[in-house]
Amino acid sequence: MAKTPVTQETYDQLVAEYNKLKKVDRPRVVDEMEEARKQGDLSENAEYHAAKEMLAHIDLRLPQLEEQIANAVVVAFDANSETIKFGATVTVKDLKTKKEKVYQLVSPEGVDVFNGKISFKSPLGSALIGKTRGDVVEYTTPKGINKLEVIDYK
Repeated sequence: MAKTPVTQETYDQLVAEYNKLKKVDRPRVVDEMEEARKQGDLSENAEYHAAKEMLAHIDLRLPQLEEQIANAVVVAFDANSETIKFGATVTVKDLKTKKEKVYQLVSPEGVDVFNGKISFKSPLGSALIGKTRGDVVEYTTPKGINKLEVIDYK
């Protein structure tokens, strides 16, 4: 599988989630299943079925995280870059509303729209890659074409 660029923050979050699932959550759920088994009839034991479902979720997520971590390459944005690249924090101005917004270009695993972290593979993220201050960027969403001016990046 191809290597995936990630920020250090995203990498740390993936490792933390993996460690928590493997060392804390999975052992706790296994213990809960054992306790539920001791109660007798499993066919009507809601605690047992909930724990079994949670264990299945954890056992599905762990290999996904292992693969993401194994294929992750931590990339830091070069502040001296002449163009916008992965990891950049970009300030743009919407040419329609005149409002400024700040976005950081991250991997799909690091997306946090509420905190301005967008995928470099998203329509906006891919439109920003390679641009510089003063460039006008057009990208299409289901609501139509949007135009932004790149104010700054770091």
